[in-house]
Amino acid sequence: MKVTEHIARRNGKTLFTLELLPPLKGENIEAINQTIDPLIEFNPAFIDVTYHREEIVYKQREDGLLERRTIRKRPGTVGISAAIKYKYNIDVVPHIICGGFSREETENALIDLYFLGIDNLLLIRGDNPVGEKVFKPEKEGNAHAIDLVKQVIDLNNGIYLEEELINPIPTDFCIGIAGYPEKHVESPNMITDIAHLKEKVDAGADYIVTQMFFDNRKFFKFEKACREAGIHIPIIPGLKPLSLKSQLSVLPKTFAIDLPEDLVLEVEKCADNQQVRQVGVEWAIQQSRELIKFGVPVLHFYSMGKSDNIRKIVQEVY
Repeated sequence: MKVTEHIARRNGKTLFTLELLPPLKGENIEAINQTIDPLIEFNPAFIDVTYHREEIVYKQREDGLLERRTIRKRPGTVGISAAIKYKYNIDVVPHIICGGFSREETENALIDLYFLGIDNLLLIRGDNPVGEKVFKPEKEGNAHAIDLVKQVIDLNNGIYLEEELINPIPTDFCIGIAGYPEKHVESPNMITDIAHLKEKVDAGADYIVTQMFFDNRKFFKFEKACREAGIHIPIIPGLKPLSLKSQLSVLPKTFAIDLPEDLVLEVEKCADNQQVRQVGVEWAIQQSRELIKFGVPVLHFYSMGKSDNIRKIVQEVY
């Protein structure tokens, strides 16, 4: 079932969903199962599976030249998505990114996903490789998320890269895109950011999932601005419970977000990360309850590979 169909059939109820990180190379599907199993009783409507680029370092050789080495690689999102879908009978939403892929490689991945009965996608540009300040698309690759949207829309219309393809079969993907309540780090201002978001909506996107935020007022303001700009597709808030004191500096730096003063003060009082985890759970419960009261269609939790704190939150609000 498509994400938009889940939302249309929710009968006023706020749905629960989560997002998973693929395990590191060398680990098996059990790492994923351990995250999902504690949450199954709460009937997640769908599960997102992220994609992360290979992490590359350059080491100097004896001859003075630099050698490119891959230091971290995660198993394929296509395979993980299929394993989750058919083990748990839950709809999955694989992420498709621009970075690291040509348009042909992207098309091949989309063909595989559609063959496997997966009809939901989240399309994002993706981050820069570690150590690179500017995003550089692959040769013959997509440069922006809107290019991914247009490529998927073409496939939905039966238009493949090979123009002479015999009997091209149209796909039927439901397309999600990312929204930023505190604007994308590369956008000069919120007005420009929402204008770019509307371009993706006008190109055919079906729903929006937001970057994590810790102040609901930012989400309410973002949604209002989207509606005023003519964006009327569902907007799903993304939540991430704090779990480590180090996240006070890591999250703002990594995701270009602000943390509310009250939350920071509570975390700074904590003697250890166990206490931080409890503060994070309580804050996310308050956020969730207010968002449900506001009428959001879905609460989307970023698990980052752990689900015990999400379970505590969901137990309180569902």
